[in-house]
Amino acid sequence: QVQPVESGGGLVQTGESLRLSCEGSGSIFSINTVAWYRQTPGKQREWVAALTTGGASIYADSVKGRFTISRNNAKNTMYLQMNSLRPEDTGVYYCNIFPWTGYLAWGQGTQVTVSS
Repeated sequence: QVQPVESGGGLVQTGESLRLSCEGSGSIFSINTVAWYRQTPGKQREWVAALTTGGASIYADSVKGRFTISRNNAKNTMYLQMNSLRPEDTGVYYCNIFPWTGYLAWGQGTQVTVSS
């Protein structure tokens, strides 16, 4: 499988919003539970939001109520709408299937930086 391509990151101030996008190849996103992950310096990569094939979404407590995961199967694309951003949301964001098994390689990620 071709690794996914994340985009949409940037530098924003506390309280602002960003929308991340992730393009996958083939039907990889439409036939699997997918997720957005985040990695910050010195920490392991952690999942922040996941979306099942049936449309159910789950969120890490740290982002619940602020982030929304979605996908467009026709475009093989998934999204992460991030509102009310906080400095602790800073990190590199990746998309992949959930849980990650190693089947799909990690992409380059997209950097999100939230200034206080």
